[in-house]
Amino acid sequence: MNTTQATTETLVHPTTAASWGKSDSVWMMGLYGTAIGAGVLFLPINAGIGGLVPLLIMALIAFPMTFFAHRALCRLVLSGNDACRDITDVVEQHFGARAGQVITLLYFFAIYPILLVYGVAITNTVDTFITHQLHLTAPPRALLSLILILGLMTIIRFGKDIIVRVMSMLVFPFVAVLMFLGAFLVPHWSTALFHSAPPLGGAGGGGLWNTLWLAVPVLVFSFNHSPIISAFAMSKKAEYGDNAEHKCSRILLCSNILMVLTVMFFVFSCVLSLSPQDLADAKAQNISILSFLANHFNNPFIGFLAPVVAFVAITKSFLGHYLGASEGFISLMGKALRKEGRTVHDVTLQRVAGVFMLASTWLVATINPNILGIIEMLGGPIIAMLLFLLPMYAIMKVPAMARYRGAASNYFVWVIGFIALSAILYKLVA
Repeated sequence: MNTTQATTETLVHPTTAASWGKSDSVWMMGLYGTAIGAGVLFLPINAGIGGLVPLLIMALIAFPMTFFAHRALCRLVLSGNDACRDITDVVEQHFGARAGQVITLLYFFAIYPILLVYGVAITNTVDTFITHQLHLTAPPRALLSLILILGLMTIIRFGKDIIVRVMSMLVFPFVAVLMFLGAFLVPHWSTALFHSAPPLGGAGGGGLWNTLWLAVPVLVFSFNHSPIISAFAMSKKAEYGDNAEHKCSRILLCSNILMVLTVMFFVFSCVLSLSPQDLADAKAQNISILSFLANHFNNPFIGFLAPVVAFVAITKSFLGHYLGASEGFISLMGKALRKEGRTVHDVTLQRVAGVFMLASTWLVATINPNILGIIEMLGGPIIAMLLFLLPMYAIMKVPAMARYRGAASNYFVWVIGFIALSAILYKLVA
């Protein structure tokens, strides 16, 4: 990834900022590709298991929660001066070197474990596909994971622009399959979900409010595309200059609308085609909604399609999370070396980051540990803090963001952030 590219691009004249260019469409799909990954295949189970009312409320808050939080994070990145190259530089400029180091460390550990999870997930998906759908003998796990991760790293070697283009291209077949599956399930819709409604109370016993409280993190992670926001904002800042905030907000708006409409249609269609007991069984079996649907309807076509969809979804999200993880890793190394008075070129840092990501992801994918869910959950509180709470705190304290103060959306983001953080911490200790 060429981190210096943003400073060498020619600025677009301000009058063109209101137009919509090809790069805007590519980034819109890239944002979608980062957010909508393999997690969407488990979202219908987690979102629908509480009944219709929680699902409807989640559908209502999904868009404002996603858009306002990511817009605020994008504004934070754009608030830095021209010397800032990523979000970690911006935080250091606003809050000092020590705070910058802490945020950089948190930023890296919020994204890097998820990258490891995707490395394991794509290996498991392809291994299962070869064994069960193609009825062949899969290669040794170490070799299979190495081939897959090398393939992904090959795409990454072509740079940020190619990564985003590949992600945006993968979005189209993914959206098409989601819409096809949603429409395919329409004849199987039933009213079973309408007869399942948790009581209002019961904070510890699965009541409506408890169900909603614990479901907020599911929504946060299902639509989270914070790992790519820094690269996105910097790219648009180089392209549109002072008009970047307006352009970024517009692209985020379009991307988030597409996310919510396509994913929630798929979620509702899946949930309406199953009973609450079916969803509970799927959760107990710890399988994706497509795998459960294939078994439930005895449909080999869905069974064949499920791993293909999962592979595309994981590939998209892996590439997007790599941008964020490598950005954090390079920033950590660069700051540590500069503190010692040493100078290392960006190209060298990028190569070291690439080798580290390749080796560590391949090692974890080969070992296939059973603690990846815990690792992902430990990253949860950090994501909630960085995505929701940090931008809101910056709006309160940073003069460059003073113009955003007082907006009603800020209070909404504060509330969702604290709800998500408290629910995640509760799950960890419960």
